[in-house]
Amino acid sequence: MRDSVPVPLPAPVSDRLTMGSATPVGRFAADLSTGRWRWSDETYRIHGFEPSEVVPSTAVVLAHTHPDHRERVRGVLDHAVRTDEPFATVHRIIDADGRDHVVSVVGEARPGPSESSHEVTGYVQDLTSTVKEFAAEQADESIRAAARSRRDVEQAKAIVAMLLDVDDDVAFGVLRHESDVTNTPVRELSQDLVARARETGRDYCLSPDLLPRLLRS
Repeated sequence: MRDSVPVPLPAPVSDRLTMGSATPVGRFAADLSTGRWRWSDETYRIHGFEPSEVVPSTAVVLAHTHPDHRERVRGVLDHAVRTDEPFATVHRIIDADGRDHVVSVVGEARPGPSESSHEVTGYVQDLTSTVKEFAAEQADESIRAAARSRRDVEQAKAIVAMLLDVDDDVAFGVLRHESDVTNTPVRELSQDLVARARETGRDYCLSPDLLPRLLRS
């Protein structure tokens, strides 16, 4: 029996797994009683090998599973064998070149030809690029949110400093005290203060007694 599985993924399954993206998807089959696996060409490549470059086995699969996730993957396989239920896991692997990948593995186990054998078949999908893109988008949004927050706080400090004729440190102390009294984060308090100041308009006579109205009205 060849260790490479040349049979292509059925189109409906491939389409559902990739959801229209170019995310690599491979196929695998294994007899867990012997520890022998068969991989499609894409599964070899996800693990950093050329097709048939190594003999896939349970030991190889676990060796390339990230140490932090190895016991969980072992447990998923053991549970699948005991119950013959479908399984799914998202975990990290380390390819032949030492690079991390995030993969999704879905499959099912069923009794093999002999009483002691169990066959596992399924698909492995490399989510690394998708995860990186999502993380980058989240990081960009976090950076933008942090910049907006800093901008609002600085503007609020300037308003308080102008109304009370105090320096920035005292102005921030006023905001922090108001935050404690109202149980409102300084960021949200600053956003509200800036918005209320804009609503008040430039022609309004800015005086210290305006500050309580801006903060609490």
